[in-house]
Amino acid sequence: MHNYLDFEKPIAELEGKIEELRHLSGSGEVNIADEVGKLQGKVDRLLSQTYSKLTPWQKTQVARHHDRPHVVDYIAAWIDDFTPLAGDRAFADDQAIVGGMGRFRGRTVMVIGTEKGADTEARVRHNFGMARPEGYRKAMRLMAMADRFNLPVITLVDTPGAYPGVDAEARGQAEAIARSIETCLSLKVPLISVIIGEGGSGGAIALATANTVLMLEHAIYSVISPEGCASILWRSGDMAKEAAAALRLTAQDLLELGVIDAIVAEPMGGAHREPGLAMAGLADAVDEALLALTTNGTGDLKTQRREKFLEMGKNGLA
Repeated sequence: MHNYLDFEKPIAELEGKIEELRHLSGSGEVNIADEVGKLQGKVDRLLSQTYSKLTPWQKTQVARHHDRPHVVDYIAAWIDDFTPLAGDRAFADDQAIVGGMGRFRGRTVMVIGTEKGADTEARVRHNFGMARPEGYRKAMRLMAMADRFNLPVITLVDTPGAYPGVDAEARGQAEAIARSIETCLSLKVPLISVIIGEGGSGGAIALATANTVLMLEHAIYSVISPEGCASILWRSGDMAKEAAAALRLTAQDLLELGVIDAIVAEPMGGAHREPGLAMAGLADAVDEALLALTTNGTGDLKTQRREKFLEMGKNGLA
């Protein structure tokens, strides 16, 4: 059973009818295969039409969909012999950021990501993917370890932003984010980042200052959430739709601006409809990007990464 978004109501109605017909067919009283086939064709066409012209606000809703694959799902699907690593060796283990070593398609890598949690209990445990300073310090520790052992780093970003609480600020949230960005820029090994859902503010770029930044087709990446932007500019969260359009937070906008390097297509109807297919397609894209960065002749990855982001600054994007 799908969790439908507001703009998917026509699709929900058609799929509801299909389920009713299949239930009737299962009773053995009537064969309605032809009718189910026609309705399914309508669903496919409607999905294609709807998802080919999503507004920035609708893409924001898709990026936040609870059924999209989470970081722990990607790690389970992609990484063999995964060994989780915990703690920042200074204060605590922040479960908003998960990471560890394992083998990605035969190659040992360090994988780090922001985990929102798939149900209420998990969301509370992972603080809805909003990391505190100890989370970013854990990420720095794992990146430094990867650099020491010459392991490529893959980061997966899905966060509304860094945690804005008083306790996080008291422990140096801004400094931790800045040092995490600095650590990303200092790595000698390949660093690939993927925006899989929300890429919110410094909480995202702390892990996404990478040689190659990939972004799923319906993910978002922005300096602030649409609601936060609306509350500052218009003093009203009701203007979130307008803010989403103004922020240019879609993958398509960001590719045009040169902020990301490539868009990875999602299954029709979004990654939440076909999680396995979405994760497999993204694994292929990450593998291809990793191969490109590890091929002879790529040059100094640290210098390449720094120059990439300095160039954004020259163009007024940073």
